[in-house]
Amino acid sequence: MTSAPRRTLNDAVTQFWSIAAPLYDLPFLQQWVYRPAQNEVTEQLKAIGARKVADIACGTGILADRIRDELHPDEVYGVDMSDGMLAQAKARSSNVQWRKGPAEHLPFEDGVLDAVVTTSAFHFFDQPAALREFHRVLAPGGLVAVATLSPRQPLPLHRLSANRLNPAHNPSPDEMRALFEGAGFRVSDQHRVRRPAWTRVLSDLITVGIKT
Repeated sequence: MTSAPRRTLNDAVTQFWSIAAPLYDLPFLQQWVYRPAQNEVTEQLKAIGARKVADIACGTGILADRIRDELHPDEVYGVDMSDGMLAQAKARSSNVQWRKGPAEHLPFEDGVLDAVVTTSAFHFFDQPAALREFHRVLAPGGLVAVATLSPRQPLPLHRLSANRLNPAHNPSPDEMRALFEGAGFRVSDQHRVRRPAWTRVLSDLITVGIKT
């Protein structure tokens, strides 16, 4: 069962993004902040030929819609907690199946997906619980790809932002590997997201795992 603190955090995040959803689609934000990580995830999915894919914390559906248009899998799902985000996602595409739910309690049966991806949202999750849930819904050999903020050096506020739900709020590469392995994944790839030099202050990391 989800704890009261977790519900409080999820509610706050949901309310914020329901209000901020229109800002999320601003072209400069998409091109320079979000798209580099989405490019990395798309490459990973293309390499394995995933047929059933879910984008978790899908926002307004840009990545999920792109996966559908560029890779042509059999099924694409976009999952988000925010009604505002999902409303824009549904207006964007009727070819993606949009579902509401948190990363820690996904609306899927066990072992039904080939790939689970998430970009620019992992810092909002109960990270161990979310990865366990990704493992649950993936078929054996399924792929998970997580792109998240990961400072190259510890930030002054890094430890202050941590709590018992997110012990590694913006995880280091080693912390990400430990989280993946703790959830039952074998890490198959990990590297810094490739992005223009002037945007590297974001310092995000992609970690890819295979369900064992």
